[in-house]
Amino acid sequence: MAATRYRRFLKLCEEWPVEETKRQRDLGVFLRQRVAQAFREGENTPIPDPEACDQMYESLVRIHTNYYKNKYPRLKDTNFTGVTVEDCKMILSTDILKQMEDMKKGTWRKLREKFYAKKPEEDSK
Repeated sequence: MAATRYRRFLKLCEEWPVEETKRQRDLGVFLRQRVAQAFREGENTPIPDPEACDQMYESLVRIHTNYYKNKYPRLKDTNFTGVTVEDCKMILSTDILKQMEDMKKGTWRKLREKFYAKKPEEDSK
């Protein structure tokens, strides 16, 4: 039975898309890592709790197949702010988040320089 479970998880990993815009934060990459970790010995890996394993697999399949999105269709493809799905994907991309983090650092540095009598270079001495 462990071999069957392993093959099902491998098939799910193959089907699960990897979103390149979310480097190091993608659910597909995380799923692949967890499957590799959970099935270290491949088909020969002993499974301590088969019911929990099957439950996890079924949950992941529901996410992958958009089960709940299809079961509970939305009238519009926007959220309460009016932002579209494409805009949300763009905002959540790793590059945009990095740019926002850099902007925060710039603002913090400006405030620090404004309120400190000595320069930031002197702090490191």
